Amino acid sequence: MIKDFIKKITGIKAIEDATAMAKAEAAVAQKLTEQKLKEAADAEAKAELAKLTPKERATRKGEPWVSVLDTHVNKDNVRNGFFELDWNAAFVVQLKQEGYGYDGDPDEEIVDRWFRDLARNILSDEGQDASRGAGYINVSKLADGKAEVK
Repeated sequence: MIKDFIKKITGIKAIEDATAMAKAEAAVAQKLTEQKLKEAADAEAKAELAKLTPKERATRKGEPWVSVLDTHVNKDNVRNGFFELDWNAAFVVQLKQEGYGYDGDPDEEIVDRWFRDLARNILSDEGQDASRGAGYINVSKLADGKAEVK
């Protein structure tokens, strides 16, 4: 008690209180700074993610992705044509896990097996003959690491 009284009359108590208040304010300021830095980093990551294509976003997340890029129909015979597909490596891994291919099989063939199966299922669901011929596959390797499948 006497110690507190002496601190009070000498002004030490006021200095200690001010120091404690300054430390508390510094801690709050530090937390706010950390929160603002995290928000800025999150906003930057979202902005970067928004610049990516859907394929790039899925690939970055390690998610399977496939898309139909275009549909080509033969003008002379509308029964003939092909779909232009794009996919990522995670999609091929998923297809392998589902039994559409094995290590060493070309990705194009694995995706083609899946796509043919998908087409047969659609035909069957629509009451169409799913056992009819599905044409042939013609794979042409392109320079940019892609392949054209006809």
